[in-house]
Amino acid sequence: MIIAPAMWSSAGVLSRKLESARGFEVSFWRSFFAALFVLIALAVQHRQRVFGKIRALGKYGAFSGLMWGSMFSCFMLAITMTTVANALIVESLSPLLTAIFAWIFLREKIPARTWLAIFVACIGMVWMFIDGFSKLDSRGLIGVILATCVPLAASTNVIILKKGGQDVDLIPAVFVGGLLSACLMLPMALPFSASVHDLVILATLGVFQLGVPCMLMVHAAKGLSAPELSLLSLLEVLLGPLWVWMAVGEEPAQATLVGGAVVLTALIFNEMTALHLERQQKNKLV
Repeated sequence: MIIAPAMWSSAGVLSRKLESARGFEVSFWRSFFAALFVLIALAVQHRQRVFGKIRALGKYGAFSGLMWGSMFSCFMLAITMTTVANALIVESLSPLLTAIFAWIFLREKIPARTWLAIFVACIGMVWMFIDGFSKLDSRGLIGVILATCVPLAASTNVIILKKGGQDVDLIPAVFVGGLLSACLMLPMALPFSASVHDLVILATLGVFQLGVPCMLMVHAAKGLSAPELSLLSLLEVLLGPLWVWMAVGEEPAQATLVGGAVVLTALIFNEMTALHLERQQKNKLV
């Protein structure tokens, strides 16, 4: 799970290296190459049973595929319309949304520390955009709205992975997500303008920034708790803007850095406290 967000964090810096591909075409090719890679990986593993594995996904797998597809489409569109830092900070709300969804759908109790973290994170979000919203044009605002769809879909997907992933192999759902995203983006991506240089980058994104880490997350969900998954996924938020800053000089606004620090502090405090209490409980049982 540590490897997965580290690989996810490469999206911003690689997308900034594209020559001519933009928006819908970027999302199409990334999703296409991700779906193709996962299908090949499944075919190598299961051979002639590969399509049977896809058909066996059931309702959990179908819904998980829909969530993967939503994340694949919205994230890449978001970072072509707003800064990588803005998109990732909005995405960092996923752990808290996961807690709320777990409370609603899995009947898990939310401790007071999580409600406190939600409150503090909301303050950080307001701070982050207190200066940025006045400078956002319509394209940037749409990017922020699209970025908000990512943590909603990601949190829903974590609930699905925890609820249905123990009994059903949900790796084929990553293929379904890539296929859905590619089909949705295709009409809007035409006519294609990507150069050979762009296609190499987009294939790299599809395989190493999307296909491999998403498959790793599905495996990790079988052995890690939801707080652990959420905490480790925050590595993407920390690393993504750093790579873009270092590689292409896209410096985040001061309000984004301060607000983002508040959000991350709240999230990390919540998740670390949860893990600490869990370890204490295990030690008492021992």
